[in-house]
Parts: sequence; C-alpha cells; structure tokens
Amino acid sequence: MVTHRIIAAAAVLAAAVALGVPVARAHAFLDHASPAVGSSVPTAPAALTMWFTQQLEPAFTTATVTDKSGNSVDSGAAQVDAKDQTELRVPLKPLLPGTYSVAWHALSVDTHTTTGHFTFTVGGG
Repeated sequence: MVTHRIIAAAAVLAAAVALGVPVARAHAFLDHASPAVGSSVPTAPAALTMWFTQQLEPAFTTATVTDKSGNSVDSGAAQVDAKDQTELRVPLKPLLPGTYSVAWHALSVDTHTTTGHFTFTVGGG
C-alpha cells in the first residue's frame, strides 16, 4: 500500500515537471549583483545591490562589504527593498580603487537560510 502511494506521488511530480508547473524553490540563492560577482568596475558604486531567487525576510537578512584590510565600507545597514523583496541593497562609503569582499546571509520567507561571499574590484585594483 505504501509503495503504491510513493509511485503515485512520483507520477504526479513527474507530470507536474513535464507540464511545466512551477516547483517551489527551497532557498533564496543569489541570482545576480551590481557590481557583478567577480567584476571590475571603473568607478565606485554608491551601493551594492543583490537580487535573490526568493523573497527575503528583512529582519534576518544581512550583507557586509569590506576592504582588503577587513574594514567595513558600508555606510548603513543592508535593506530589503519594500517593493521587490528579492532585492537587498547595501549603501557604501566612497570607495578607493581596490578589491572589496561581500559576505551575505539570507533568510527566505519560507525560513531557509543561505550564505555566500564574493568580491568585486573598483578601478585598476
């Protein structure tokens, strides 16, 4: 009896995938960022913006940007956009040429957490 239920559930899932029914994602993964992950930009941005694959829980989502010495270059706290809750923005102090590290921690509205880090370079770096 249990085997029949498992087979039936697998058949329903396979049919949903074959028909293109959206399947819920389980985590908020980083989709893209500006400046882009690993990029080099000619001028310093006023903010770092990241977009995730799911809506974020603002109270438990953070990001920090640091210089090569590990000093914070954020000019304020990371904020989830009120209109697009997949967007996280970090205001930045004026940046000198160099490489900057970004560390983020995201909690999606479905309560799953993800973390990550990347760098970007300003100027000749």
